[in-house]
Amino acid sequence: MSRQGHAAQVGKPVRSGASYRALISVTWHLHCLIRMPAFPDAGGAPAPGSLGDLFLFRLPCAIRAVVGMATRIADEGFGITHREWELIAALRQIGEATPSAFAEHLQWDRVRTSRGLGSLSQKGLVERRRDAEDGRGVHVRLSPQGQQLFDDLFPRIARLDAELVAGIDDAQAGIFLQCLSRIELRAAELNAKGAVPESASRSAGGTRRRWPRYRA
Repeated sequence: MSRQGHAAQVGKPVRSGASYRALISVTWHLHCLIRMPAFPDAGGAPAPGSLGDLFLFRLPCAIRAVVGMATRIADEGFGITHREWELIAALRQIGEATPSAFAEHLQWDRVRTSRGLGSLSQKGLVERRRDAEDGRGVHVRLSPQGQQLFDDLFPRIARLDAELVAGIDDAQAGIFLQCLSRIELRAAELNAKGAVPESASRSAGGTRRRWPRYRA
């Protein structure tokens, strides 16, 4: 079944301002990505001429518009944050893992992951299991309540996803997803070779420590 047909089954496309802006932004990027040549390095990409030409600017704009709608569903409808929904969905996918392996899977730092799991544990949506071979090891997984929440919430998110991409055919969507995967791989390559030498150091003051260099 085409994406248009699926969207028709779940309801008419949303025409709210946020949804419409997100759809326009996604299709704009799809157009640009299709025109872009393969890039072994940055030399093959067209040079951006303005802020609107930067992927680092436009992609977050599209994401914020879309995530805002998903956040309202999770928050108002189910009493969880969007970050907690990400954790629940990821646990549903992998089944069970140690907190450290789970953090690596999410590409989050361990502190952020631990806080999220702690919040879900307090809500009864995640349960912990001691490793039978190593009494110190802990594994986390969704509780029955967490499984039920996923089963109730995922269809709502899936319907929103279908409405968002209504009008984009399967071939275009496939190209767009392939390009996103290539961008993710390229970002990993750039990180691995230290393309950005600066390192974030919140404990050392972060932006507060560096801001004086720009003061008059």
